[in-house]
Amino acid sequence: MEYKLNTRGEVPALDISAMKIEEIKKMLAASEQVDEEILPVLARDSRSGVQKLYNKLINERDKGIREKERLKNILKYEDNCRSQGYRLIAGVDEAGRGPLAGPVAAGAVILPEDIEALTGVNDSKQLTAGKRKQLAEQIKEAALGWSVDLATVEEIERLNIRNASFLAMARAVDKLDVKPEILLVDGFIIPGVKIKQQAIVGGDAKSLSIAAASILAKVERDKIMEEYHALYPQYGFDKHKGYGTRQHIEAIMQYGPCPVHRRDFKPVRSYLDNRNGLFKDYY
Repeated sequence: MEYKLNTRGEVPALDISAMKIEEIKKMLAASEQVDEEILPVLARDSRSGVQKLYNKLINERDKGIREKERLKNILKYEDNCRSQGYRLIAGVDEAGRGPLAGPVAAGAVILPEDIEALTGVNDSKQLTAGKRKQLAEQIKEAALGWSVDLATVEEIERLNIRNASFLAMARAVDKLDVKPEILLVDGFIIPGVKIKQQAIVGGDAKSLSIAAASILAKVERDKIMEEYHALYPQYGFDKHKGYGTRQHIEAIMQYGPCPVHRRDFKPVRSYLDNRNGLFKDYY
């Protein structure tokens, strides 16, 4: 917020007593961030509308402070890598280990040191679908390098879901245009990848790079499941994305599995083995 100096070269005290509430709203909207100088002025105004604006600004300021502190905390692994001389640090994570249908997706992201544009990036499971899509675009724009790759249903059945997840992550790393110097990986070291790695249990909530990778993987996989819904609408893939919800399991009981179902996963296998009584365990 800009203030004009008076004839003595001083900044005069802001007087909003004669301003209407809508005028004050417009004045506040013109400021890109919470102006600490306006807060005591608003606090002294007894009008209920002004007090609502004051409380809103206080909440926004405190939210911003908390978000900065959170970002500082989830950059500690990246900061530690940089203190060791690494600059190209890739976060790696997967999405889709648990569903009964569809591929497992993996993301790899190399973020710049300046990540202010990525406020709000968090474990993909903590975000709404709309927020994930919004952040995915911001991540792609800000990243030094990013990629997403898959392991198919056939590969999941052939290798098992753990090894298929490793395969998807290895593919995502290999697909990066910029070669990373070190990987921060959610959960486990990726076998066969000849780049220094650090496994972080629960990494999607502890590392910004891993959180960014989890968002890209989740958004890509959700998109694929929505495409599968167009082919097999009876299963509701657009809603549950292949996870074992009651709706999904009842659809399998009614229609049987389709080509994108993971036939080695227990509810699907139960149907194929004609042991439908096991389905009650998933309600």
